[in-house]
Amino acid sequence: MPFVAATRSLGRAGLFSLSVLRASRPTRDFFAELVREIYKIGARSLPIIAVGGAFVGLSVTLLGYRALETYGAANQISALVGLGLYRELAPVLTALLFVGRAGSSIAAELGLMRATDQITALGLMAIDPVAKAVAPRFWAALLCVPLLTAFFCSLAISASYFEAVHVIGIEAGAFWQVLRDAVDFRDDFLVAFVKAAVFGGTAALVAAYVGYHAEPTIEGTSVATTRAVVNASLLVLMFNFVLSAFLFQG
Repeated sequence: MPFVAATRSLGRAGLFSLSVLRASRPTRDFFAELVREIYKIGARSLPIIAVGGAFVGLSVTLLGYRALETYGAANQISALVGLGLYRELAPVLTALLFVGRAGSSIAAELGLMRATDQITALGLMAIDPVAKAVAPRFWAALLCVPLLTAFFCSLAISASYFEAVHVIGIEAGAFWQVLRDAVDFRDDFLVAFVKAAVFGGTAALVAAYVGYHAEPTIEGTSVATTRAVVNASLLVLMFNFVLSAFLFQG
């Protein structure tokens, strides 16, 4: 039955997540793998994050200006951009871009390891495959997505500043003053980082779980990659609603 299968899969995912946490030991090999994964899934994601952030900032500024100008509040555009980015757009869009760029890579790599019996070989050598192949990827995502979110925000706000000041004609001092007054460090800035960390950990766990348990065939790796992107993206959107409902209820 579908309900039984879904419950069984959810239970396996929960046990897999616990095994990842249990296998996370601060050894020299672990930190070496962690640094490699930070470069692979973090540093290599910077170009797509930069382009995405810049165009989101430009788009939000243009649409927001047209709406605010109607009410004579065009100089509040930086408040709209800042609050929109930190509270919703930046964590969610960064996580979705991360899922498409790095989450698919995690699922494909682990699926290929399963298909070529590398995971089985690690077990035969008395090496925990979860500690070797999964835990570093999880912690790398947990660390990288908040930093990528900050990078996304910086590019989006810079692009918004350029369009608002040099294209629309808003005074530069007013832009930064309104932004500083609107964005709160704890309620907006820190919340964005908390959400980003949750999204990054979720994306990595979903991608790793699907890839780790993929069918040991090339087709199974392909299916696992697609499933990882779809499931992780949907979970990011669901968790965003839940976190927003709790964090911004006041």
